[in-house]
Amino acid sequence: MKNSLGFDPRQVPWTLQSGHWSPIEARHLMADRLRWVFQNPPEWTPELKKEPQLGLKSPAAAAVLIPIVLRGPDGQNPHVLLTQRTQHLSSHAGQIAFPGGKVDAEDISVEHAALREAQEEVGLSPQYVQVIGTLPTYITGTAFHITPVVGLVAPEISITPNPNEVDDVFEVPLAFLMNPENHRLHEFERDGVLRQWYSMPYEEVDSNAFGLTQERFIWGATAGMIRNLYRFLLAANSL
Repeated sequence: MKNSLGFDPRQVPWTLQSGHWSPIEARHLMADRLRWVFQNPPEWTPELKKEPQLGLKSPAAAAVLIPIVLRGPDGQNPHVLLTQRTQHLSSHAGQIAFPGGKVDAEDISVEHAALREAQEEVGLSPQYVQVIGTLPTYITGTAFHITPVVGLVAPEISITPNPNEVDDVFEVPLAFLMNPENHRLHEFERDGVLRQWYSMPYEEVDSNAFGLTQERFIWGATAGMIRNLYRFLLAANSL
């Protein structure tokens, strides 16, 4: 796996950044609690706001949907839906991402843009999504100003990936992503610029391959927004 910077992010040295912070407790990942937290946000500061810029691209507004699928009895095992982008895309080809894209002139809000893109990319109908809030803007190295839109998703969804944009769709337990023991901080210096990013490699069991696992290497902007979600929930539940 290589990206536009010409290196394999898996090979870049990393350290764990859990420190004294704890995983978000399961009871704080339930739908009612998540709704309450976004309605009553804590005072907090995002850990990650802006990546070192690549070139002189003009800023572009974008939105992604962080779809939290309420799996399990009464939604007690929430999962986050993610996509694997196709290799021919002009930006972030082959990477793991949330459904999303540019905010179009016709979009009435960033929430509308995120829901529209999710429907276009993976066939997720807005009728199954309850938007509960947004996270602070995340600016990528390619000058996209991304607003993460958080939505609770009914488990009876039907997913149909758009083959022009999405190679695969999968889910990761929210509890895994909200555990700092799974957050790796990488550092890489090139041309005098120090770049840092998180990764959250997830070993997914392939039910059709006799228990074999497939690594889902979540990193970069997607991992950064997940890290911000963790810090947001940590602040909300540490009062």
